[in-house]
Amino acid sequence: QVQLVESGGGLVQAGGSLRLSCAASGRTFSSYAMGWFRQAPGKEREAVAAISRSGGNTYLKDSVKGRFTISRDNAKNTVYLQMNSLKPDDTAVYYCAADLQSAYVSTSKYEYDYWGQGTQVTVSS
Repeated sequence: QVQLVESGGGLVQAGGSLRLSCAASGRTFSSYAMGWFRQAPGKEREAVAAISRSGGNTYLKDSVKGRFTISRDNAKNTVYLQMNSLKPDDTAVYYCAADLQSAYVSTSKYEYDYWGQGTQVTVSS
């Protein structure tokens, strides 16, 4: 079992920044990959960023490259999503997720085994 708790969401103006955190517990954090997904109303949940167990490999969705950064601190059992230059299109509920099986970075929501409760990010224009 893995428990995931996100924090850091909120309301921000376009061009602003937020840092999301996801604290994990229950299993050795460095033994699984992590991902950030988002879901806007009426849309599918999509992968925004993912990071391998060691942090050596990462994935970023094309539309967030140059603006978002994913990182992890295995000593603190936490994964982060730094979001800069936010746009109204970034508005969504953001979820962190744990992939206990894959040896690589996955962008498929079906590969992830545990999910956080989600945190709302709203970007006003």
